[in-house]
Amino acid sequence: MTGYASAQSGTPSGSTSAESAPQPSRRLGLEIRSVNSRFLDLSFRLPDELRSLEPTLRALVTQKIKRGKVEVRASLDHGDAGGLPELTPRLLQRLGSLQDTVQAWLPKAAPLTVADTLRLCANASPTQNDWSEIIPALTQQAIAAMLQSRQQEGERLAAMLHDRLGQLCTLTQQAVPLVPRLVEQQRQRFMDRWKEAMGLAEGSATPEAAQDRALSEATAFAIRIDVAEEVTRLQSHIDEIERLLRQGGEIGKRLDFLIQELHREANTLGSKSAALELTRVSVDMKVLIEQMREQVQNIE
Repeated sequence: MTGYASAQSGTPSGSTSAESAPQPSRRLGLEIRSVNSRFLDLSFRLPDELRSLEPTLRALVTQKIKRGKVEVRASLDHGDAGGLPELTPRLLQRLGSLQDTVQAWLPKAAPLTVADTLRLCANASPTQNDWSEIIPALTQQAIAAMLQSRQQEGERLAAMLHDRLGQLCTLTQQAVPLVPRLVEQQRQRFMDRWKEAMGLAEGSATPEAAQDRALSEATAFAIRIDVAEEVTRLQSHIDEIERLLRQGGEIGKRLDFLIQELHREANTLGSKSAALELTRVSVDMKVLIEQMREQVQNIE
């Protein structure tokens, strides 16, 4: 199922730097995106500073999410400093001394630019933040928001499935009276053909052997096109899907299996069809089932 959530947190307590200078505020942003997938496909996009926390993030996500292509993305942003390092007098004095030493030995060396100074200061006094205590709560917050988003989509999917199940029930009921009608029509057709073949005049009695043969053929035809079992199983699967939708929880894979069974019964119904009406019912059923299959694969 699709879903999106994000959460942010400020600089954790205990942040330090090499120069013990006041550090600019930093913000940790966490995003979780989920799109439809039959299985759980989890990926992470983390900055190097948070790479060691990937196992923690993975454990937290897999506890709550069982299906979908999920991407967890984290970013670290500086606040008012715009990502610029803190330029302390001690650092600048040290860079100036190093520059003088280099130029004393290499007179043609170019002097430091502002960009060089900023880059070297950033490398010389990195801000060390411990996000390990903040990540779990922040991740749980984002997961809870995403699950709420997915629940809203799940309610819409459930409404769609209930509608398709209602249409399937209607088609199933339409198929029930078709078979006895076809059997009676075929029985009469067999009787008429036997009378014609024997050249009997209208109103004369049909020989007992011919009549028995015609009835045997009609019976065999009735057995061949009987769909009572298929109709019963269709209704049973529909009732079970309705029960699972009311129950809720992690039902996606069970629904996926039941949809396969519905498709199997609809196919059998079509293969036994001896009339255009029954073929139409089977085709309409398979269209509805295919629509359900596409959505069921998105349910966790």
